[in-house]
Amino acid sequence: MYPSLWLPLLALGITTAIPVFNQSLDTQWSQWKTQHGRVYAQDEEGQRRAVWEKNMRLIDEHNEEYSQGKRSFSLAMNAFGDMASEEFGQMMNGFVYKEQRTGELFSEPLSLQVPSSLDWREKGYVTPVKDQRRCGSCWAFSATGALEGQMFRKTGRLISLSEQNLIDCSQPQGNGGCRGGLAYQAFRYVKENGGLDSEDSYPYEGRNLPCRYNPRNSVANVTGFVRIPAREEALMKAVATVGPIAVALDASHPSFQFYKEGIYYEPDCRRKHLNHALLVVGYGFEGSEMDNNTYWLVKNSWGQKWGMHGYFKLAKDRNNHCGIVTEASYPTV
Repeated sequence: MYPSLWLPLLALGITTAIPVFNQSLDTQWSQWKTQHGRVYAQDEEGQRRAVWEKNMRLIDEHNEEYSQGKRSFSLAMNAFGDMASEEFGQMMNGFVYKEQRTGELFSEPLSLQVPSSLDWREKGYVTPVKDQRRCGSCWAFSATGALEGQMFRKTGRLISLSEQNLIDCSQPQGNGGCRGGLAYQAFRYVKENGGLDSEDSYPYEGRNLPCRYNPRNSVANVTGFVRIPAREEALMKAVATVGPIAVALDASHPSFQFYKEGIYYEPDCRRKHLNHALLVVGYGFEGSEMDNNTYWLVKNSWGQKWGMHGYFKLAKDRNNHCGIVTEASYPTV
């Protein structure tokens, strides 16, 4: 049974008293419900159908502009199709922005010649894409991704780390579990706690539960954390020399909710309105290096069916687009 979201819709003022549906979409709507296991209460289905149709129109209009060369990325209907962007953001975007003033400042290598493209997945630093489900725990996935990479760098072993451990146990460091948090506060927890359990020993449940950390199952530790100056050149050097980096951005737009592929550039994106935490695993360019179609390669935590098998490309060297370098950090191990 798909959990009812009737109350959030009403709370957001999203109502359709007498919905008028496009009957040509009846088959697509039925197929979409079947594909994603949606079963609604009788008084909710009309509301959800109206939201879904609105999202379908948005996707079709965007993709028409994409086909005309006016957009650099395409959209597609996905599992979030029956969610209005406001409720989607409240449920899925769990990064609680506040300016980070602690941690060591990244020291940029002055004469470093960084490669023009890089993908840490090819070097064994990155675990498979995970799914935070309907829990605002993106910050925990961002933190484990950065720590998994640093532990691999140190030990040569890639072990999936427990986001649920962070959700349940890092409240003293300021995190709120499914209600949001910060990657660097997760790093603080691991350092002060003396370890973090593996995913296998402390599996993900996507809800706030009592802390059950077991030091016998700890497979990672943290000695400190480093923040990156808010410049794209600094982030590029950090990615090139350190590995995957925890970042955050403004993901509040429907174009991000339904991103499919291409280089994401959203004119309405803001550099300070950060609400979603992710992991930069590399960077690159499309076409030739002279075309200026550069991008950050970013791992999301919405499952492998979103975007490019769970990843997306974000416009790089475009004045800190969506705030990608505003809050970047990594742990030391």
